[in-house]
Order: sequence, then C-alpha cells, then structure tokens
Amino acid sequence: MMHKLFISIFLVVISTFLYAQNLGRAINNLVKDGSMKHASVSITILDIPSGKVLDGYNSDICLVPASSMKVVTTAAAISILGKDYTYKTEIQYDGLVSKSVLNGNLFIKGSGDPTFGSERFKETPSMNVLLNRFQKAIQQNGICRINGLIVGDESCFGTESKPPTWQINDIGNYYGVGAWGLNIFENYYYLHFRQNPNKDTRPRIVGYFPKIPNLLLMNEVRSSGDSIDNAYIFASSYSNLFFVRGSIPVGKGYFTIKGAVPDPPFLAANMLMNTLEKSGIKTKKQATTYFEFIREGNKRKERTTIYTHESPPISSIVKRTNLESNNLYCEALLKTIGKRMNYKGDTYEGTTAVTKFWKNKGLDLEGFRMEDGSGLSPRNAVSSFHMASIMRAAAQDTVIFDTFYNSLPEAGSSGTMANMLKNTRAWGRVRAKTGTMKGIKSYTGYVKTESGKFLSFSIILNNFEPWGKVREMVGNIMIEMCKL
Repeated sequence: MMHKLFISIFLVVISTFLYAQNLGRAINNLVKDGSMKHASVSITILDIPSGKVLDGYNSDICLVPASSMKVVTTAAAISILGKDYTYKTEIQYDGLVSKSVLNGNLFIKGSGDPTFGSERFKETPSMNVLLNRFQKAIQQNGICRINGLIVGDESCFGTESKPPTWQINDIGNYYGVGAWGLNIFENYYYLHFRQNPNKDTRPRIVGYFPKIPNLLLMNEVRSSGDSIDNAYIFASSYSNLFFVRGSIPVGKGYFTIKGAVPDPPFLAANMLMNTLEKSGIKTKKQATTYFEFIREGNKRKERTTIYTHESPPISSIVKRTNLESNNLYCEALLKTIGKRMNYKGDTYEGTTAVTKFWKNKGLDLEGFRMEDGSGLSPRNAVSSFHMASIMRAAAQDTVIFDTFYNSLPEAGSSGTMANMLKNTRAWGRVRAKTGTMKGIKSYTGYVKTESGKFLSFSIILNNFEPWGKVREMVGNIMIEMCKL
C-alpha cells in the first residue's frame, strides 16, 4: 500500500515538474522568436493562495498595457462604489411655476452615468423613451411653457472630459469619446458615406446621427482597394470643426464610421428642447450647458427634482466594460471614484484614488504609472508583476471577486477572448482582460488549472510584429499554464 502511495506521489511530482518545464519552454519560445527581436516583454504567473511566482520573464519591467489597465479600475470600482451602486440622471427646475409657465430654467442633471441613452442594456429604456418620460413629467408638473433655458448640467465632473495624455488621432473617434458629467448615446455619432466604386476618389458624406447642431465636417477621405475601415476623425472637445481623413473601401453601397460627440451635455439639452417643442411645450429655444450657464453670469439657485432615471448597477457596467473593452464606461467609473474619494470628478483624482486603493492592500507599486482608467493613454506604465499582483489581491477580496471574475472574458466563449483557445485544454479555464494598440498586446487574468490550482497572470508585449505568430505563442503559454 505504501509502495503504491509512493509511486502516485512520485508521478504527481514528476508530472508537475515536466509541466513547469513545458511552461518555461513556451515562454522562452515567445521571447526568443524573431518577431520579438525589437520587442519588450513582461510576463508574471502567480499562485494565488501562496503568492509564489511560478514563472515569468522581465516581471518588473514597466510597459504600456493598453486595455488590460481596465482591470485596475473596474476591480477598484466594485469595492469603492459597491456593486449595487447606480447613477442618477434627474430632471430639475429652478424658479417658480405660475399659470402653467415656468419662470426659471430646466435642467438635465447628470451624475456621470455612461449608459444614459445607450442601447447595450435590455433593461434600460431607449433615448426616445426617456425623452418622452421627461416630457410627461414636465407636463404633469403643470408646465406648458418655459421662460428660461434648457440646461445640460455636467457639473459633477470637471471640464476636462478626456485624459490629457490621450492622442490626437484617438480623441475624435468613438473609442476616444471621454466621460462627461452628462453623457448621451455613449457620446458617439454615426457618420454615413456613399461609397465610390473607383479607387482614389472621394466618397460622399450623406448624413449623420444623432443630429449635432452646427457640426462642420471637412471630408478628406479617399476610396481604397483595402477591405478595412481606415478612416479617422480629427477633432477636440467643445469644437464643432471635424476633419475626416484616411480611407474606406471602394463599393456601391453605404459605409458607416463612428465619431466622438464634441459636447454631449449640449446635445442632451438640445434633444430635450426639441422633444418639448414637438409636444407643445413652448421654450425660448435656447439650449446650453451648465458651464456656459455659469460663465454667462447665472447663479445657482435651489432646484426642484421632478423625475429621476437610474442606470444599471455597477456590476452590470463593469461586466460590459471588461467584456467589450468600453473606454467610456471605464473613464466614467474612474472619475466617479475620484469624486467619491477625493471630492473631484476628474482623471487625476481618479487615478490617485485607485492607485492608493491598491497600495492600501499592501501592494508594491514602485514604477507603476496610471494616466487614465481605460488604458488608451500610451503613457501608462505597469509591469506584469504589478498586474498579476492586483489580480491576486482582487481574488482574495470577497467583496470584489465574484462580480469581477464574472466580468472577465472567458477563453473560447465570450468578449475579447471569444475566438481564442477554442478546442484546447485552456478552453473555459482562462479568464482575461485583453489589451490592444498598435504594436501592443496584453493579457491579464486568471487560470484554473487541471490540477485545481488557481493562478493570476499578466503578459504584456510592446513593439512587436506581426501579430498572427505571436498570438499562437501566447496561446501556448496559456495552455501550458492550465496543465500545472
């Protein structure tokens, strides 16, 4: 009996040793490959219960993580804000109502809700439904005419809608929309082209939605034989002059790209004003934002709230953020954390609060630099050890873990990992947040091994090419992790 037990233990030890060797070999194959000749690589694999480093490479080198940075923000948001926290958007007025006339101003008061007007959530009403509800609430309060302004109140956050280290070629596009105190339609619009069948010709802009007042589009787009969307919008917040450059495929149909709304609070106020006018509620036909309202010398007065809309809970927002890598949602969470912890809703206060949160869990974050919440900033700098350690800390926090773990894409099944590792031994055993920018790829997450171990890991690659071969080698590392 003892002999059989000894043999069993011996075989387990040998197999564990061999699997560890295979993992080391898979890592070495990646870092020594010719496609990584000019690249920087950082890899860390941790055993969660013990904190032991099982394997790695350049674990302390700080690199750009791209969207893997979202795990740092979303895990902290679950703890700091609470998984059941909801944003509230309110319809308010100041002044007095007399004889069906509001002698005052009407406000859409935002709290930073990134889902306001979004169609991602089945349980959330569409923007048209919300506008109709707002209009009915106004009528039910006896208001048939408004003698003041329609104001989009974004004052819960500052005027810096986008992190200052985001790049100019990103901030005019749908993934670089930034987070206002009052968001709408996820702060992007659809821009429609009529394709041209001939190369090097200019496709015509035929429209955009939603309608943005005074938007001026300079079309410099060309038709290309490539089958991909290579058109980008160059613009800045609060400016209505947009340059559209690059190329779209040749063809005979229509082609759509998405751009960043320059002033979402103004768009929200303008849409409400138009809805009220159509319903018969008379206005001065003057929509504005709260910052313009104050700049023009108006004073804050006591307000009456007549309608409140609530967002989905943080748990649902975090899940969408990580599964779909939504930059707006993550930046809104970051600013909300900043407001909760430091009383100011901006990027700096948010990154300061999140970094402090993880340091308070005993993590060594020397060299860690967080410039935004979503990872779009090329000035973020983290090591794979930082990231794997944060994932380990999240796994050991019962308040965070279940909600956070279930928000991460699952290998072969969901989100940005849906098409990776299918029909392999890693299928369903790996959950990870991915990160992608030009020349950058990262994976940060968890592994449940075949022997029952629970691991956290991070793989960060900068300045490599091409991706196809590298993807296969990274996948092999994940497969070998699952065998431990």
